Amino acid sequence: MSETSAATAPEPILLTGATASGKSAVALELARRWGAEIVSVDSMQVYRGLDIGTAKPSPAERAEIRHHLVDIVDLTDSFDAARFVSLATDAIRDARTRGRLVILCGGTGMYLSAWLNGLGESPAPDPALRAELESLPLPVLLDELARKDWTTFDEIDVQNRRRVVRAVEVIRLTGRPFSQQRARWSDRAPTMAGRCFGLERDRADEIRRIDRRVDRMFQAGLIEETRCLLDGGLRGNRTAMQAIGYRQVVDHLEGRCRRQEAVELVKVRTRQFAKRQRTWFRGQLDLRWIGVGQAESPAQIADRIGAELQKSA
Repeated sequence: MSETSAATAPEPILLTGATASGKSAVALELARRWGAEIVSVDSMQVYRGLDIGTAKPSPAERAEIRHHLVDIVDLTDSFDAARFVSLATDAIRDARTRGRLVILCGGTGMYLSAWLNGLGESPAPDPALRAELESLPLPVLLDELARKDWTTFDEIDVQNRRRVVRAVEVIRLTGRPFSQQRARWSDRAPTMAGRCFGLERDRADEIRRIDRRVDRMFQAGLIEETRCLLDGGLRGNRTAMQAIGYRQVVDHLEGRCRRQEAVELVKVRTRQFAKRQRTWFRGQLDLRWIGVGQAESPAQIADRIGAELQKSA
């Protein structure tokens, strides 16, 4: 694959799935086999310092396989879907000119959709309206969202105040439901037909994997990492403060819950998030789903994806 000329470099492969589905391990396996590079599609892995809580690829993995869009901004910087699309497009173009296959891997659905379908035409933030909405209690915002756009209310993370504020802001500015303001189809989607895969596990297996993952994060020092990040600007970054894991640890560090309560709450929030991811992916993205067995290794899953690609070649 690495010897492929720029003119014939294949279109990227997109690999996604709910949290703890095993997509990162499979992407690494595929990259090793095909000499590919990985573009991270994760809204939190872009931030330097958010390591343990985002399950960021290890230094050894990044030394072995080139990863793009990991550790590219500080906590004091902002990052959004538009910037992701720009940087991902540049990274993919660069890799393809070198004859490299690219694997887009991650679970941030908004970024995946923006890259495939375009950014849409949502209005720019209105500072005065934003300030007004941010002053309202979250239940008031959720009530308005439920009344004006049940579809978005049913899909959104109701604990993510920033996203709720943005949805209500767009509704007020445009007079239309946020859910109806979908991005227009771009030229990328047709060329990616048959190259977008989603990993899906049995719910019980998913829960076991999430619980083990959260336990490992705390054992690896998530509390200590969060304490250091608070000194480095975490509290001032509204996006990063919404990351599951960090916001619960902050509550622990500030005395609002005990350590074990924080651990259990991270597990619950992660399970809820994974469920929302699965629902969103099925409703918004055209994926070829790969049902993953509990005992299947990343190599075996990679074999199946390779076979699927050969069928559609």
